[in-house]
Amino acid sequence: MNYDRKKVDEAVLALLHLTTFQDDSGFRTWKGHDWEVLNRLHEDGYIANPKSKSRSVEISDEGRQRSSELFERHFK
Repeated sequence: MNYDRKKVDEAVLALLHLTTFQDDSGFRTWKGHDWEVLNRLHEDGYIANPKSKSRSVEISDEGRQRSSELFERHFK
């Protein structure tokens, strides 16, 4: 299927804002999204490597800021 990957990446990053939480190791977010998108977000530095058995992934400070901005833009 052909689609605008940049728009999908932005939408997923915005949705990660909804599932971000803080634990002892920092901020994390649930990773129940398409693996290709998560890998691109990792390559862009927004999240840690999603390839683990954990159901959540660390989200960077830049990722948290950008996800918040995108959530505000697209969903409020």
